[in-house]
Amino acid sequence: MELRRKKPLERITIKELAEKAEISKATFYLHYKDIYDLSEQLQDEVIKSIFNGLAHPEYCLTNCAIFTEELFYSFYSQQTLIEILFSGTQSTVLLVRLEEELMECVKMQNPELSNVEKMILTYTINGAYMVYQKYCKTLPPEDVVSFIGQAAEAVVGIK
Repeated sequence: MELRRKKPLERITIKELAEKAEISKATFYLHYKDIYDLSEQLQDEVIKSIFNGLAHPEYCLTNCAIFTEELFYSFYSQQTLIEILFSGTQSTVLLVRLEEELMECVKMQNPELSNVEKMILTYTINGAYMVYQKYCKTLPPEDVVSFIGQAAEAVVGIK
């Protein structure tokens, strides 16, 4: 994490990582295929934490205000890790993978999702994240949560 904070993933070498972790390169390769495999596993942990922070993931289609509030606070609780692991070339990975996780969860309860429902899901996740990214450091979280919940309901038209 320390190396990733300082430089892009593509510029971290296994040698450098092994020295920092005080392990041999062989030990690293016992656990990971390459630096990208390590990064993906760390990202998976953060995505699981974000997803587990959603008390009601199914609300993404039925109660956007509550869902966006949970999503925002879930992003907020992982803020430092998100900034480190999902920066640079990895910036789009979080939203894509989180949307996939959520889509699977929603499909279990509603296997016949319409295209409109899929678009609502995409819009809610991306919109909430973009607002979070832009305003989480400059405004009180409760103000941001209130706004994004109202905006999601107004645009999507779901109460």
